[in-house]
Amino acid sequence: MLENADLGKLFIRLTLGGLMLFHGIAKLLNGVGFIEGELASHGLPAFLAYGVFIGELIAPLMIILGYHTRIGALLIVFNMLVAIALVHSHQLLSLGRGGGWALELQGFFLFTAIALIFLGPGRYKLKN
Repeated sequence: MLENADLGKLFIRLTLGGLMLFHGIAKLLNGVGFIEGELASHGLPAFLAYGVFIGELIAPLMIILGYHTRIGALLIVFNMLVAIALVHSHQLLSLGRGGGWALELQGFFLFTAIALIFLGPGRYKLKN
């Protein structure tokens, strides 16, 4: 019988990994030119933009499969902190058009990944 806690962890993994994976696929299809520009505007090498594939393709797949879930979640945390610092820092204390926090999506990815670091993958995984 499936335990509620393990189902909850699986659901969190599939949600975080699945939604983040869409961002990675979009960058795979459309390129990372925007990120290269943001890095360059902050005096950082543009080639670092390709690191987004680690945080938005590899890490979500790790989380979905339950393969070193905590490492995958840590990669997403790092990815989101860099994204917030480079692109969204001016929105930290802002409200969006609908009245919610302007960084709801980034916050969801960041805090859900942090939760997975603490929770772990649950029973249904390939490897801790």
